[in-house]
Amino acid sequence: MSTLRDLAEEHTGLRPVDIDHLHRVAGDWQLLSDLSFADLLLWVPVSDTDGFVCVAQVRPTTAPTAYQDDQVGRIVGGPEVAHLAIAYTQGRIWREGDPVWYGDTPARHEAIPVRLRSGDGESGEVIAVVGRDTNLSTARTPSQLELNYLTTADDLAQMLSDGTFPPVRHPGETTTAPRVGDGLVRLDANGKVTYASPNAQSAYRRLGFASHLVGEDLAALNGRLAADPLEGTEAANRVLAALRGEAPPRREIEARGATVLTRALPLMPAGVPIGALVLVRDMTEVRRRDRALITKDATIREIHHRVKNNLQTVAALLRLQARRVGIPAARAALEESVRRVASIALVHETLSMSSDEAVEFDGIVDRVAAAAAEVAATEVPVRVRRQGSFGVLPAEIATSLVIVLNELLLNAVEHAFPEQGENGAVPPTAVLDGVALDMPAPDGAAPAEQRPAGAEEKPDRPAEPAEVVVSAHRFRKQLHVTVADNGRGLPEDFDADQGSRLGLQIVRALATGELRGTIELRNRAGAGTEALLVVPLAR
Repeated sequence: MSTLRDLAEEHTGLRPVDIDHLHRVAGDWQLLSDLSFADLLLWVPVSDTDGFVCVAQVRPTTAPTAYQDDQVGRIVGGPEVAHLAIAYTQGRIWREGDPVWYGDTPARHEAIPVRLRSGDGESGEVIAVVGRDTNLSTARTPSQLELNYLTTADDLAQMLSDGTFPPVRHPGETTTAPRVGDGLVRLDANGKVTYASPNAQSAYRRLGFASHLVGEDLAALNGRLAADPLEGTEAANRVLAALRGEAPPRREIEARGATVLTRALPLMPAGVPIGALVLVRDMTEVRRRDRALITKDATIREIHHRVKNNLQTVAALLRLQARRVGIPAARAALEESVRRVASIALVHETLSMSSDEAVEFDGIVDRVAAAAAEVAATEVPVRVRRQGSFGVLPAEIATSLVIVLNELLLNAVEHAFPEQGENGAVPPTAVLDGVALDMPAPDGAAPAEQRPAGAEEKPDRPAEPAEVVVSAHRFRKQLHVTVADNGRGLPEDFDADQGSRLGLQIVRALATGELRGTIELRNRAGAGTEALLVVPLAR
């Protein structure tokens, strides 16, 4: 289905600022729909025709709908939109006319022009029309609640026509709560309560006010009820601001263990302040659950922090043990275990600082890559870098993936590149007093002759620096990771499935087991090796 902006741009000549205002109307008009007990349809004139196109629709939560079918995208013209044309051309609310029938449903039509006020606050031109269509099949004598709802709806409809409704949304406000059914209080121009719905009365009883709200000065009452005097003053000021014609941000009032969210809206039909509308919602249970979740999140972060500390302790013990072992193979095995444990600790360290069970994985990869470059067994300097972004990954993927990457990176920096002097590579050099001296060659070979520092290198020195690149990108709910080097490549008889090295066994087990993905090791087209890992992100 096309969006409001798509339909407006396709069928009308409205400016971007006009469309933005229509978005604000559609974002806040559930309030008007519920107070009116009616469906609201947003109509805009179609360019070069006498028709209108419906670009948005909202149904009431307080009454049955007049339309069983969705009307968005429907283009109508002729007598069916005569009331819309009158409201649009004359700039007034149209209420005359007999009921119409939609199938078996009788409905009453109304049309409200939508204006966008100019920058200097003057009423601008009509840019759209809101059709207010009420289902009459359940018509009956209205109750006091319904009468107050309808009266308030008419005031807001006039403000919509004036261009003063809806108010500008404040930064950070992403919801229209509270709603009409949560609780409604209507104030006169002096701030006295003229009507309070039963739910609003109950919300204030939770705050500790046992009497009836009607006749009370709501601003002063909010100030008295709040547990914190500063919060009470702020809550009172929000009500006073609405009485002055402003639209203050929402505010919560806390007292006696209860929390009530309030939203104050000015009532200014035809630009005359006549009072304010205050919506209230009992948020006590919601805030209790929020506090429980915060406590749970803090507990989980503390657990990750302690796991990280314990893993670092294990790594330190293994490191001490490795220093005391005289057998080179045993020492190397212990050092590999240290690096594996340290890589897992990195994930838990990141999770301990996260507000959810997900981590920004790029930082972890960069730290693992730097550690792998430092422990390269060869004397050839190896550069390890990352291309692309892993993004945010859940903890269950991050823990296994960091172990796999650690093994692949260590395998690349330790085995992909020949030792200095091996396969014709030049031994390392040191510079002393401007003269480059060749270090002793392997197997006791005689040192090469002295040569000036900066002289041309031998032709058999590798021209391309040793490099390992970790690449990542997402495609169709999968994470594609490549670890590639420009080293010597895999032996001709290499078989990843039959390999006996512990590191490759860990990679295969985690890639196909915990990560439910695939792993492939192969030679690159030019030179070197690449490991291709595909991990599904949808579990």
